[in-house]
This record gives sequence, C-alpha cells and structure tokens, in this order.
Amino acid sequence: MNNTAIAASGLRKAYKDKSVLDGIDLNIDAGTIFSLLGPNGAGKTTTVNVLTTLLKADGGTAHVAGHDLETEPEAVRKAIGVTGQFAAVDDLLTGEENLRLMADIHRLRGAEGNRVITELLERFDLAESAQKRAATYSGGMRRKLDLAMTLVSRPDIIFLDEPTTGLDPRSRRTMWDIVRELTADGVTIFLTTQYLEEADQLADRIAVLDQGRIVAEGTAADLKRRIPGSHIRLRFTHATELDAAARILPDATRDDEALTLRVPGDGDTKFLRGLLNRLAEDSVEAAEVSVHTPDLDDVFLALTGHATTEVNA
Repeated sequence: MNNTAIAASGLRKAYKDKSVLDGIDLNIDAGTIFSLLGPNGAGKTTTVNVLTTLLKADGGTAHVAGHDLETEPEAVRKAIGVTGQFAAVDDLLTGEENLRLMADIHRLRGAEGNRVITELLERFDLAESAQKRAATYSGGMRRKLDLAMTLVSRPDIIFLDEPTTGLDPRSRRTMWDIVRELTADGVTIFLTTQYLEEADQLADRIAVLDQGRIVAEGTAADLKRRIPGSHIRLRFTHATELDAAARILPDATRDDEALTLRVPGDGDTKFLRGLLNRLAEDSVEAAEVSVHTPDLDDVFLALTGHATTEVNA
C-alpha cells in the first residue's frame, strides 16, 4: 500500500429524490486518523458504507488500500475492518468464542489462531472475562471486544463508525488510547463521530460533513483558525497595571473584576511577541498570558449554521 490509504473523487449517493452524498472528495494518508464530523443525517454512515463496499455509489470513484472500489471490492474487503455504531458481538458466546468465530471465518486455525486470540484478549484487557458470555459485558467491554474481533484479520484500514456512542467518559477515553495505539502500529483509522472532543483529541485531519457535502477540511487547529474570535488573555496582579495596559492597548476589552484584558488576535509567535514588547516598553508585565481559540463546536456552528447533536454520556 502506498502512502494514500483512501482516495475518493466525486462520490455521490441518493435515495430516490434525496441526495445523501453530493460529490465527496477524500485523500487520506496511510497510518493516520481521519475524522468525518457531522450531525445525524449528514451522510457519515453512508460514506462509510460506500467505502466499505456495503453500498454502491451512484457516481464518482474511490480507491481503498490501493484497490478500486468498483472493480476490486473483494480486495477492498480483505484490507479493511469495520466497527459500527452498535457492537456486533454474539451475546450467547463468550468473549473468547466470539474471537474464535472471527478467526475461523478468516481461516486462522490451530496455533496461529490461538496466538492471535490470546494476544487480542490481553491487548484489550479482556483475558479475565474471556470465558464469560458477552451478554454479561459492560458497554465499554462490548466495544473493546467488537474492535478486537475487527483486528483478527489484521486490517490495514479500520472504519470506526461512531465507536464510542453511549459509552461513559472513562470507557470513551480507553477507546481513544486503543485507537492511538493502532495508528502507532501503522493502521489507518477512518473515524466518524458526533463528539467534537473525540475528533479534536484523535484526528490528524478532520472533514466537516453537512447535508452530503464536505464544507471544510484540515487539522483541528486549521479549522479553529478559520473562525473569528481568537484572542489573547492578559491577566495582571494590580489594577494600576491593568490601567496602564489598557492605555497601551486601546482595542482590548477589559475586565476589572478579573484584572484581565482580552486582545483580539490568533496568538501566533510574531503577534504575541509584538504584544508583550509593547507592554514592556512602558514597564508593564502581565502575570499570566493565555491564548484562546474557538473550539470545534464554534467551527461547526459557523460552517453549518447549527450545532451538532452531541450527546453527553
């Protein structure tokens, strides 16, 4: 596989007269985490279903793991793993039996199959629960087992479609750690999520999907810089220092109670150095300097005109 894990151009999908994907372009580097961010109904799951060969696109082209989606669907399936919104484990089987079922499907039997199963149980901290039925597992354990089952085939690319929906914060962060470990091993992650913090924490690149179109793409920092509202916060120890700074920086917004000034600016090194030098020329020194930028919620609201339907677990 070359350095491009997923490349798509002009992907379209419609159901009757409703356009779900309206010309999606993607270029995702191997060994990175790419997040497709958007509210329910934006087209995230449809994108995953098309790229994983579960749905046929109405138009456009795509290559996944170097294989043409249209002409080499079997090769695509062999190179990928998919974990959906709901854990696809068999509740009647134990954790180990679920993994063994996947190993059998992928023809990993005997010593090799046993080794893979043992490694995955240990990696996902499921060894002590291996002989318990999956029906007794917590939500976080089921998610881990589901992802472990996906890894049995050692895929180059893993599609995670809202993998932490419904998990408590601790379980969610455990999943984040696992995702980071996978990319450290060279696996490419295609992540869809409603959770802004999740995309911010994990993704190397983020695309914002709204009504079937990608309305922005870049790193989290890139997207935040597009939105006005970045500012430098200067906090002072005494009111006299605040008064002096306010005279030097007349465009700043002052807060007398907090002894702070809010100065519009993106906080890059050159701007920050110039700001502090202006204060230093009059022997004014801030006790604390911090840079504040819009978060991804601000980005999403500005780009789409509405907030995400993020659920607080």
